[in-house]
Amino acid sequence: MVKIKELPKIERPREKHIGEGHRKRLRDRFLQSGLMGFLDYEIVELLLTLGTPRKDCKQMAKAAIKVFGGLRGVLDASLDNLRTIKGIGQSNGFGVKLFQAVSERYAKEKLPSKISLTTSRDVSNYLWEKIGREKKEHFVVLTVDNQNKLINMDTVAVGTLDANVIHPREIFEIAVRRHASSIIIAHNHPSGSIEPSKEDVEITKALVEAGKIMGIAVLDHLIIGDGYKSLL
Repeated sequence: MVKIKELPKIERPREKHIGEGHRKRLRDRFLQSGLMGFLDYEIVELLLTLGTPRKDCKQMAKAAIKVFGGLRGVLDASLDNLRTIKGIGQSNGFGVKLFQAVSERYAKEKLPSKISLTTSRDVSNYLWEKIGREKKEHFVVLTVDNQNKLINMDTVAVGTLDANVIHPREIFEIAVRRHASSIIIAHNHPSGSIEPSKEDVEITKALVEAGKIMGIAVLDHLIIGDGYKSLL
């Protein structure tokens, strides 16, 4: 007589979720050749799958790209904003937030202790990590030694900027205190536009003239947005 407990267990086949094969193909493509050939929504889709074990993420990825205006917009979005997309919640927003955190940590670890600022591109790369994602305008001054090495970055003002807010005296007090040979001034445009305003041009002229009197050159004034713009 066979006892019930001795009967062999019957393994039920695991039910596959919709899109599981597609998800595996995406991951295999990435492992083989990185992101080469990937569409923007496919990159977002990959990130969403990290926190979504059994759900197709393609449509929500496409919707996110549309709403936030592209890959960069999605990757810069807050979790609350991501959750306005149908299907994206606390859990499956995990992948995007993880990417943001890892990117910021990696950028900080990669920066050398004494940064060389020899070109506008060097400065813009550095500033993007510092103020590129800010939702308000930040006006900063980078103090530089006689070998174009960064001494420090100081924030002068936050918010709507005009000539009444940015005082040359305050800028050059910082430069003298930091023993700078020269300075670079910069601010971000949260809108993404890198076109200078009338106030941007006026501030630049005033600071360049003040620098000539102080003997501390203003090397550049950069606007950081979707790219960068040099005013000098």
